[in-house]
Amino acid sequence: MPNRNRRILVTGAVGQVGTELVPALRDRFGAEHVIAAGHRTQPSEGFRNAGPYTTVDATDMDGLKALLQEHDIGVIYHLATLLSADGEKDPERAWRVNLGSLKNVLDLGVELEMDQIFWPSSIAVFGPTTPRVDTPQRTILEPTTMYGVTKVAGENLCNYYFTRYGLDVRGLRYPGLISHETFPGGGTSDYSVEIFVAAIERGHYTCFVNADTALPLMYMDDAIRATVGVMAADAARISVRTSYNVSALSFTAGELAAEVSGRVDGFTCDFEPDFRQAIADSWPDSMDDSVARRDWGWKPEYDLPTLVDAMLNGVREKLGGAWPRV
Repeated sequence: MPNRNRRILVTGAVGQVGTELVPALRDRFGAEHVIAAGHRTQPSEGFRNAGPYTTVDATDMDGLKALLQEHDIGVIYHLATLLSADGEKDPERAWRVNLGSLKNVLDLGVELEMDQIFWPSSIAVFGPTTPRVDTPQRTILEPTTMYGVTKVAGENLCNYYFTRYGLDVRGLRYPGLISHETFPGGGTSDYSVEIFVAAIERGHYTCFVNADTALPLMYMDDAIRATVGVMAADAARISVRTSYNVSALSFTAGELAAEVSGRVDGFTCDFEPDFRQAIADSWPDSMDDSVARRDWGWKPEYDLPTLVDAMLNGVREKLGGAWPRV
């Protein structure tokens, strides 16, 4: 467990995960104890005023070190990343942002004797040679995207810093994440959020993957609970220092469209796959997360009907023209 006298830093705090993880951590540890750090995306006034906020470029080692020392940081949730679809548009930047920043965080974690570091991996570590159904915790990792390559390298880097330096690094392989708080950007599972916005605004959605495309997906509330849960677990129970498989749901894009159609009168959906179809086809249909369940008691709470209800209610409350960003 972290030293409560030292503060927590969340990088990438204005992203899809960070905007919901920061409030959860502040509820748990106190608002002034959690420093939210963004880079390019500007937060809303409400997010900025809810607790300490700063900017940082995690690829800048000197700037990051100064921030850690200034705020006496003991725990880092390093969420800053370039996602799968955007990573294919600029592979060099994806490598620099995803791996360069992680290496900085890990090196400073050792130098400044950090209590804990959390780094999220992804189902993008898997590839077409990975078993697609109930993908096991330890399996073939041969991704076909630069994002996936950086996540595989990052997992091994985290494990190395644990075994070589004793740095308490923990991670999760996030599935596709679904949230109505912040619109995603640059990810292959973005259709699973876009469909709700389109249903409310236009009554129609054109999905960029085939109807029979199935991916592991998770409502954000479950993802936040998993993140907090793995970090709160007794270190003696953590047997995986790369990243844990965590799973909640697996459904096809067509099944999702049918659930939405049953709740939004007149909603229609068609399917026109683009380059993201090939990325989705390289990922699993479902994951075996029995190791996480055994080690630290992971268990999701949302099924598909409750997820769809929560998303439609959340989107209806938030939409007022353009999607409201944090």
